[in-house]
Amino acid sequence: MNSDSDLQIAGDILEVPHLLQPPREHPVTVADFVGMARSIAADRSHWEHLVEYDATSRWYHRLRTGPGYEVWLLSWVPGQGSGPHDHGASSGVLTVLDGTLTERTARGTRALGSGAQRVFAPGSVHEVVNDTLEPAVSLHVYSPGLTEMPMHAARCAVDADTRPARVDGASAPAGHA
Repeated sequence: MNSDSDLQIAGDILEVPHLLQPPREHPVTVADFVGMARSIAADRSHWEHLVEYDATSRWYHRLRTGPGYEVWLLSWVPGQGSGPHDHGASSGVLTVLDGTLTERTARGTRALGSGAQRVFAPGSVHEVVNDTLEPAVSLHVYSPGLTEMPMHAARCAVDADTRPARVDGASAPAGHA
C-alpha cells in the first residue's frame, strides 16, 4: 500500500503558477453560471432598485449580457406564472432573490424560497408560479442567451411526451422563467 499523498508526489499546485488555471473573464461552465447568479443575488444594491411590480403581466429586465449568456431579473406578484415552457437550446440557472416561487416539472412540485437555485438543461419543461400572497423576485441566467421559449400544453408539466407550441423571440419573452 502506497502512503504517498498527491501533495507529496506532485508538490503544492499553488507553488507552480504555470499549472494554475487563469481566471475567466466570463463564465463558461454550469458552476461558473451558478456562482455568477449567487454573486449577483448577494449584491442587492446591484438589482434591488431596478425591481418593479406589474399586476397585469410579469415584469422583467435584462440585467446583463456577455459572450454566450444573458441575465434576467423578474418580478412575480401573487398569482402570476410562466405557464409550462422550456428554454429551447439554452441551459439556465433560476435563483429566487425574494419571496417564494413554486416550480412544477414532470418530477413533481417544489417550493423555492429566497436563496434557492435550480439548474435546468436545454429542453427541460417547467412552470414557475407565485402561489403565495407576497410578491417574489427571481434571477435567470441563460446560456446561450435565450432565443426561444417554446410553450407547452398545461398537461406537459406532468407529461414529458406532449409536443410544444413554438413561441420565438428573446427581446420580450411573454412566459420568461
